Amino acid sequence: MLIAETTFNSIINYEIIRGNGLWRIGLLAAAILLMMAAGRIFQFILQNYSEKIVKRLGNTVLSLTTNALSKPVYVFIIGIGIFVCKMPLYFNDADGIRTVIGAGWNKTAAAVIAIGLAYAAYRMVDVAEYYLNKIVSRTRTKLDDMLVPVIRKSLRIAIAIISILLIAENILGTDIKSLLLSAGVGGIAIALAAKDTIANFFGSITIFADRPFQIDEMIKIGSHIGPVEEVGFRSTRIRTLQGHLVTVPNSVMTNEVIENISKRTAIRRTSNVTITYDSGFDKTQKAISIIKEILSQVPEINSNSEKMPKVYFSDFNDCSLNIYMTYWVVPADYWAVQAINEKINFEILKRFDAEGIEFAFPTQTLHVKKDSDAPAN
Repeated sequence: MLIAETTFNSIINYEIIRGNGLWRIGLLAAAILLMMAAGRIFQFILQNYSEKIVKRLGNTVLSLTTNALSKPVYVFIIGIGIFVCKMPLYFNDADGIRTVIGAGWNKTAAAVIAIGLAYAAYRMVDVAEYYLNKIVSRTRTKLDDMLVPVIRKSLRIAIAIISILLIAENILGTDIKSLLLSAGVGGIAIALAAKDTIANFFGSITIFADRPFQIDEMIKIGSHIGPVEEVGFRSTRIRTLQGHLVTVPNSVMTNEVIENISKRTAIRRTSNVTITYDSGFDKTQKAISIIKEILSQVPEINSNSEKMPKVYFSDFNDCSLNIYMTYWVVPADYWAVQAINEKINFEILKRFDAEGIEFAFPTQTLHVKKDSDAPAN
């Protein structure tokens, strides 16, 4: 028994690293596994609690917060575990190893804890985004809906940069001021190289501030016509009428003339109705009366008193008598206007057929003069 006990003691006290026996290393491993298990347990509890709240009450501040903190809490507990795990270890102060390793160990633990806190702040942006979406959903403009993702990305980038700088300076002991100063010269070169990117970024700010258009509104810029699908940091995406997705840099959007087609109050249609010269005075007057009567019976045309339909006998064409017709359709919906145009065209065709008024088409009449017979000799 004494021999077995001695053997066991010699095994567990077997030196692995400078006075640290096997049992100390075992405690270190057990502490690491315990902290990892504790982190997973806390993460599971928060996620499960958040899901229960969502099922019962929907999205609330508590459910969103617990869900956002479920992953950062794991990193935070791991950081605490790193700090605690060094307690079973032994280092001899005679050669200064304890001081060096202890300081490094503490800095590592503090850095992981700080990363966990920064990660929590990063995830809490989701909570802010949820409530920002609720706020902008109450506004009439859809451009605010695109502003929320931009704010989210900006907050996350700011949190990441600030966290890295604070951790590097306060925990790792890096001289951030000197680093930023040395990076300033290189930053000038980078800024010059990225001038287009910077111009696009400020272009996006101009679009959000000036609001020349909203999401889903149809615009014309250059040769591109279509609804706006997305406004980002760098570019604006337009879906053309042919179905193509066009990406236009925001710097171009702010420097080009933008025609907001969706902002028009009405869509104007102009047409020339041509009838034959054989129609004469009476049928020409009758044709004008028929067109005026048809237009007067369409409510979408007569809803705007300032833009009433106009019909005139305008020109004597080469092959026809020309009746000029123009009207404005409200509301300014492109496909609804096409349906109204079709209805008017069919009614004009029907009424003209009933009155015997013929539509003209390009024709030419050739008169051949026959010479009289030559006199007999």
